[in-house]
Amino acid sequence: MKANPDAAQAPSPFLLAAEWRALAEFGAFSLSLPFLDRLPRGDGRPVLVIPGLSAGDMSTLPMRLFLKNRGYTVYGWALGPNQGFRPGLKELKQERLREIHATHGQKVSLIGWSLGGIYARQLAKAMPEMVRDVITLGSPFKGHPRSSNAWRLYEALAGHSVDEVRETEDIATAPQVPTTSIFSRTDGVVAWECCIETEGPQCENVGLESSHCGLGHNPLALAVIADRLAQKEGGWRPFDPKPPVMRALFSDLHAPEPTAH
Repeated sequence: MKANPDAAQAPSPFLLAAEWRALAEFGAFSLSLPFLDRLPRGDGRPVLVIPGLSAGDMSTLPMRLFLKNRGYTVYGWALGPNQGFRPGLKELKQERLREIHATHGQKVSLIGWSLGGIYARQLAKAMPEMVRDVITLGSPFKGHPRSSNAWRLYEALAGHSVDEVRETEDIATAPQVPTTSIFSRTDGVVAWECCIETEGPQCENVGLESSHCGLGHNPLALAVIADRLAQKEGGWRPFDPKPPVMRALFSDLHAPEPTAH
């Protein structure tokens, strides 16, 4: 199936109602800890995790604890609940990245969930010399901003029209660093078609079965994140599950690039 973000619609009420799966996915996360403990380990380098709309650092705690267990030095964004694009936020995010980079003297990996993934991409575009790679989870950087069941919440929290974001920010262009977009065709909040990046030498899409609200602790998503972060700098390659039998769990692996209207 081709991904056409310009024609995408918000997920159906059925998929939205099925977001309760996030609770089951958290249970699966707990049961999967022995498996997750076998995933590739890191080398202590810094990782910054950015939460989604209306969420704060508590929402990414399971992921951050997992990454800490894998051997990374992990940071939350430390800016409270994510209330959308607002005056001064860009500068605060850049200062947070600058501080982490200065502390370690190393490039920082950025992971963003939903709107947090859009922030991560924008940070990487603004400060590529400080960013090693970007991983997004259910982040709708393509298509119409109302191809989502969260746009009304966004406007209520941010205090401005969701359309203003696309008018003032170049969200669709990919960062010039290795970029992985993790998405789910059964996402109940954002249209999966809007999460598909044009694939290239350092851009990829990895599909898996998940709710939107469970992506941050979905065991398969965490397996992809661990694999991506474990790559050596300068040696980026597309995700290739090991053992090969695991490919069946990623039926949308390397999805086709978006098509225009």
